[in-house]
Amino acid sequence: MTSTAPSYAQYCPISRALDVLGERWSLLIARDLFLGTSRFNDLARGLPGLSRSLLAKRLRQFERAGLVDKLGTEYVLTEAGRDLEPILFGLGEWGARWTFGEPRPDERDAALLVWWMHNRLDTTQLPGRRQVLAVRFTDDPRRFWIVVEAGGASVCETDPGYPVDVTISADVTGLYEVWLGRLPLAHAQHTGRVRFIGPHAVTRRMPDVLRLSPVAGYVRATVQQARAS
Repeated sequence: MTSTAPSYAQYCPISRALDVLGERWSLLIARDLFLGTSRFNDLARGLPGLSRSLLAKRLRQFERAGLVDKLGTEYVLTEAGRDLEPILFGLGEWGARWTFGEPRPDERDAALLVWWMHNRLDTTQLPGRRQVLAVRFTDDPRRFWIVVEAGGASVCETDPGYPVDVTISADVTGLYEVWLGRLPLAHAQHTGRVRFIGPHAVTRRMPDVLRLSPVAGYVRATVQQARAS
């Protein structure tokens, strides 16, 4: 593996790894690639603080380092890229235990949360070939729709014109904490912080439809451990 980024110039495998992955945004790009985002525009949308020029630079660095191959319009992880799994989830576990708490104001991005959620929905239990979920926040005026059809999901910020199967109503912090495992969904529903609005036959399936963040298990375990101590 080679990289044109400045080197730490230390003969150590940790140093060599940081030559490839130690620059700002690199690990978050790797996180999103590992979780299935493969197109440039989708990567940019899921990393709203990252400029498109810097994203392109980091992806070129990943290509040169052998972490990804560009196949047409998609960036596909190589074996070396896939081997980042224990590193990424190890950081997630460590972060859940030692650095994670309530979301800061600058972290409560409703649009980013909906974007994260849209690829984690399992609508196989819902009827029809197209499912539409509206997301309404009680403390953010923006409106979002998640449209799932033909095995893929998309996020709309203007009404797509399809009938809505379920409306998810929540405050931004509450839905973040549910999705990341800090707040049990059942408790959030009981207290009214998260509500599913629609036919009961559909809304009762939403706890299975709304799959949580891949790191939610680490956060949940940390919260439970803290309560038990």
